[in-house]
Amino acid sequence: MSVVEAKLAALGHTLPEVAAPIAAYVPAVRTGNLVFTSGQLPTVGGTLVATGKLGASVDVETAKAAAQQCALNGLAAIRALIGDLDRIVRVVKVVGFVAVDPSFTNHAAVVNGASELLAACFGDAGAHARSSVGMASLPLDAPVEVELVVEVRD
Repeated sequence: MSVVEAKLAALGHTLPEVAAPIAAYVPAVRTGNLVFTSGQLPTVGGTLVATGKLGASVDVETAKAAAQQCALNGLAAIRALIGDLDRIVRVVKVVGFVAVDPSFTNHAAVVNGASELLAACFGDAGAHARSSVGMASLPLDAPVEVELVVEVRD
């Protein structure tokens, strides 16, 4: 078991199977020493852990947990591509998309679910640039979607 997966286990998490794409794309691609994931939805076993919009039917804590699941799904996609999460040198960027009612403005708190998980797994190498963007809707009525960019070593 990798060091990163051991940290995940200590936090009570295991990496899921790679989420099957719902359209014409692949879960992750590598170019040079960077790996980019496709947007990861908060699915477990093919089922969304939550649906709806922040500020309407979904609260921040539920969406924060969903963002954490998105990050786990992103790590699973990366591991499937590179074989070992210990090859991650650093988390470069996280982009979080949050489905919101127009009055909702606390996007950052939601995406913290992903960011805090990555920091717990990678320490200083988990500190990353980030965007948290409000959206009118997301695929399958997901409340959050997360993309990861990581630097890896050979």
